Amino acid sequence: LAGTVGTSGTADGSGTAAKFYKPTGIVSDGINLYVTDKFNHTIRKIVISSGEVTTLAGLAGISGTTDGTGTTAKFYRPTGITTDGTNLYVTDTYNHTIRKIVISSGEVTTLAGLPGTSGSMDGPGVSASFNIPALGITTDGNNLYVADKLNNTIRRISIATGEVSTLAGSSGTSGTSDGIGTSAKFYRPTGLTTDGTNIYVVDNSNHTIRRIIIATGEVTTLAGTAGTSGSTDGNGKVAEFNKPVGITTDGDNLYLTDKSNHTIRKINVVGDTINFRVDFADAAGNSGKVDGTTDGSGVAVDLEAPTLTKVEVSSSNANTQGQ
Repeated sequence: LAGTVGTSGTADGSGTAAKFYKPTGIVSDGINLYVTDKFNHTIRKIVISSGEVTTLAGLAGISGTTDGTGTTAKFYRPTGITTDGTNLYVTDTYNHTIRKIVISSGEVTTLAGLPGTSGSMDGPGVSASFNIPALGITTDGNNLYVADKLNNTIRRISIATGEVSTLAGSSGTSGTSDGIGTSAKFYRPTGLTTDGTNIYVVDNSNHTIRRIIIATGEVTTLAGTAGTSGSTDGNGKVAEFNKPVGITTDGDNLYLTDKSNHTIRKINVVGDTINFRVDFADAAGNSGKVDGTTDGSGVAVDLEAPTLTKVEVSSSNANTQGQ
């Protein structure tokens, strides 16, 4: 759609004329894609129908913390991105902040966190602190949910007030425990998605997929066995992952990037079953985990350390915000 395989850069343009440098997060409003161009420190916009790429906010190659409009704003390795249809919300990872971008104007403001200061404090706006907020950011329309990676927590931010609270996990303490609120433990959570009732968490260094009931903060392990990496399909703990990263949902299934397995996995949420996995092979059909760039269908495709999926959803009931 956009960019040239193996070639990094900053150029805007159509299709392969555009260049990116470690693009990481992606979200859609149905007409455009919005991408965190991580190592360029920018947010890019791609018109889906034409592949036309422009820079919405940030100045390529220049990191910083400045709020402002368009290229006057600065980011420092932005990673995750979600939208409520009017605004974009970005995890400005190395600034330890959550930024808001008005789509129509490109105006950037800091919603929560103090730029350049890591920590774990709850509170309003810049009184709150994060520690490497990761790829995982999603919204239910009223709140944002953020994977606060190095704090091993899932944070909640009121969009209206900027008030930050800890929904689940214990700051600074890694682990594998299921439980409610701070009694639950994560180990470098990375990806998040929501169906409006639950949050699904990619617990990256535990090699598991966790579920949080938003209303209660109760955390359970949906799939995978903590501390055990692998590639096995199956139900619940029978299934294995290897450093999963990104996740999205169509309402009935979860789709996730199993990064170190170079695969895209599907979990049936109703049955808690991983009922589909593609072990991408090369074009000749050789089996195994293959790093590569080949386009194609199913096992003819090569992926190299994928981080986030784009899933086209036809169901009118699907909630794909944040993906």
